[in-house]
Amino acid sequence: QVQLVEAGGGLVQPGGSLRLSCVVSRNIFRFDAMGWYRQAPGKERELVARIESGGSIIYADSVKGRFTISRDSAKNTVYLQVNSLKSEDTAVYYCCAEGGAADPDYWGQGTRITVSS
Repeated sequence: QVQLVEAGGGLVQPGGSLRLSCVVSRNIFRFDAMGWYRQAPGKERELVARIESGGSIIYADSVKGRFTISRDSAKNTVYLQVNSLKSEDTAVYYCCAEGGAADPDYWGQGTRITVSS
């Protein structure tokens, strides 16, 4: 069983920054991609950022220029640097190890970001 453990969330003022981390119990390159998703109250879970095993990265339009996804293969860890936070970024952020067509996806338990003054 693959385990993902997120950390780094918290309460932050508008304009603030945080760095989320996701430690994976398996070599992250065994997955097609690693993704960060978020789910705000009353809304569906949405993709925030995704990095493929080959290095290609995509971001949701709403976070482009503010969020940065990265990885440390030696630590089997994926990061999400979140800057210039807005109230609409308030959500639970989930890390996902995407298995691709033939393998399952694995999810962490989530870490909450609350942006409020």
